[in-house]
Amino acid sequence: MFSEAVKRRSHHPADARAAHEARTRRAHHPDLTKLAGWRALQKEGELPEGRWDEERRWALRMGLTGAESIDDKSIPTFARGELPHYAGINTFLKAPYAEDVLEVANYDATVLGIPFDGGTTYRPGTRFGPQGVRKISALYTPYNYEIGVDLREQMTLCDAGDVFTIPANLEKSFDQISRAVSHVFSSGSLPIMIGGDHSIGFPCVRGIAECTSKKIGIVHFDRHADIQEKDLDERMHTTPWFHATNMPNVSPKNLVQVGIGGWQVPREAVKVARERQTNIITMGDMEKMGIDKTAEMALEMAWDGVDMVYMSFDIDSIDCGFVPGTGWPEPGGFLPREALALASKVAAQGICGMELVEVSPPYDTSDITALMGTRVIVDVLGAMVSNGTLGKHKAHIDKPVTIPHGDFEGKRWSNAT
Repeated sequence: MFSEAVKRRSHHPADARAAHEARTRRAHHPDLTKLAGWRALQKEGELPEGRWDEERRWALRMGLTGAESIDDKSIPTFARGELPHYAGINTFLKAPYAEDVLEVANYDATVLGIPFDGGTTYRPGTRFGPQGVRKISALYTPYNYEIGVDLREQMTLCDAGDVFTIPANLEKSFDQISRAVSHVFSSGSLPIMIGGDHSIGFPCVRGIAECTSKKIGIVHFDRHADIQEKDLDERMHTTPWFHATNMPNVSPKNLVQVGIGGWQVPREAVKVARERQTNIITMGDMEKMGIDKTAEMALEMAWDGVDMVYMSFDIDSIDCGFVPGTGWPEPGGFLPREALALASKVAAQGICGMELVEVSPPYDTSDITALMGTRVIVDVLGAMVSNGTLGKHKAHIDKPVTIPHGDFEGKRWSNAT
């Protein structure tokens, strides 16, 4: 007559009260399907897996099949590809190495190391930045759970190695850097530069600006303004934006510097910023406005009347308690979550290139500064993939460069499509 469930139900007051409290507790929780964690679980199931399968087949072909005792037959004898994270060649994120730099045209984005610290005015060591970032980047997979993006499946990425910089010669190194960036940008691949000190900001932007007649804005994350004309009588890491905004298609009014403040901003730089009507958002401004409003303002000013925007991210914009491995540590900077959120929101609109600078492994602790630099880059790429803006810059390559390729005739890139 009665169901088993009804017969098992206790009518004791204590049991009834406990059941009521349990129902009440559950009612206080939000709907599980409205949580980002639940949505991310569902989104992963929609991602493709074909390129991961291709990589495992490639690893077996290039690295031989594994020993007979290995149950997982996708494991080769020689380490190839993403796994294991502690082995293999240190390219960024274990991406393919484009030994022939003409091959960068086949990829959506290209990583370039710029091992140069000749523009440093205090602590050297950023010449080892590209090595440090590449090494710790092996810790990451190409998949991000929260945003539901798999870079391996949804874009193509290569590492073109390092630019051949000239120790103790700023101007020759700048020329080499601009030439390298121009080559990658002209191919249609998005250039991602790992420095190096911040003096590379000028030749990196110059490398892009000379490939286009279009106008370029800059969003610069830093604690320092870096816009005086000279420092110690040279174009050092405190001067890139003075010279970048001297170029005809890079207006100082579209330079937005976020996070500036503290006791390391020279008055010489402040005078130039005031004269050129650049835009500065301090750390205090960001705290008052919040991340969303700060990003909105930065984008509005950087994109005003321009065709594309370049991102410069100085690792010392983050509080030095989190990034000790840098040449000019400064307390009071961004918290890591703030920095990542701001960089992602700026990148979501699409960028024409980015630099990650001032990682100095000799001063680092447990690779945490290099790891933070890696995270900035992959979050920027993830934001563009998620928002469909990766490759947006290609439409503006109307003056591609010609660079001789060894003993052979130079190749001129056609307008990338």
